[in-house]
Amino acid sequence: MTAGFQLDALDLAALLCSRVCHDVINPVGAIVNGLEVLEDENDPSMKSFALDLIKKSSRNASARLQFARIAFGAAGSAGASIDLGDAENVARGFIHDEKVALTWEAPRLLMPKNKVKLLLNLLVVSTSTIPRGGSVNAVVAGDADTARFEIVATGNHSRIPHGLIALLAGEPEGGTLDSHAIQPYYTGLVARAAGMSVGVESIEGGVKILAAPQTAAP
Repeated sequence: MTAGFQLDALDLAALLCSRVCHDVINPVGAIVNGLEVLEDENDPSMKSFALDLIKKSSRNASARLQFARIAFGAAGSAGASIDLGDAENVARGFIHDEKVALTWEAPRLLMPKNKVKLLLNLLVVSTSTIPRGGSVNAVVAGDADTARFEIVATGNHSRIPHGLIALLAGEPEGGTLDSHAIQPYYTGLVARAAGMSVGVESIEGGVKILAAPQTAAP
C-alpha cells in the first residue's frame, strides 16, 4: 500500500542532510571549542580538560557519522547485504549515552541492507519514546528473508510521540515535514521498501515497536 502523501526527492534529500547535520553539529562544535581552549589557555588543568573534550567529542562525531552512513546512506552497492554485527557496533556507538542502555539480541548474519537500515532507524525511533532515558532492548528473530524485529524501550515518562504513527505510515499530520519529523517518515519509507510492516504500542513502563514481513501481522 502506497502512502497518499508524496515528498519530493530533493526535499527528502535536503531534510535528511539537515537531520545528519543536527546529529553531528554538537560534537563538532565541542571539538572546535576544545581547540580554542588549547590555543588560548596556559593552565595545564584546562589543557587537560580540553584534550578530554576533544577526544570524547571526536569519538561521538565519528560514531554518529558511521551510524548515519548505514542508517541513511547507501552503505554499499545496490542489493548489498550488511552484517548484523556491524549494525550492532554502529548502534552501540550511536546510542552510547549514560541516559540510555542498549541490549542487542541478534544472530550474526548478513541481511539485506534495507532491513538493516530499518532496524537502525527503529532504534532511533525507540529512543524518542523515552525522553528522560532508560533502556532499549532490540531483538532480531528469523533469518534474512523472514526477519522480525522487536524493540522495547522502557523508562520514566515513556510515551509515543505525537504524530509518530502517522509519520511511520507516510501521512504526516498537516501534510508537511521538517528536519525533526523526517527521520520517522524516512523509517516508514525504508520499511515499505523492505516489504515490512511496523507497529507501535504502549506497554507498561514503555513502548514496544514490532516490524515483520508485510504478509504477517507486525
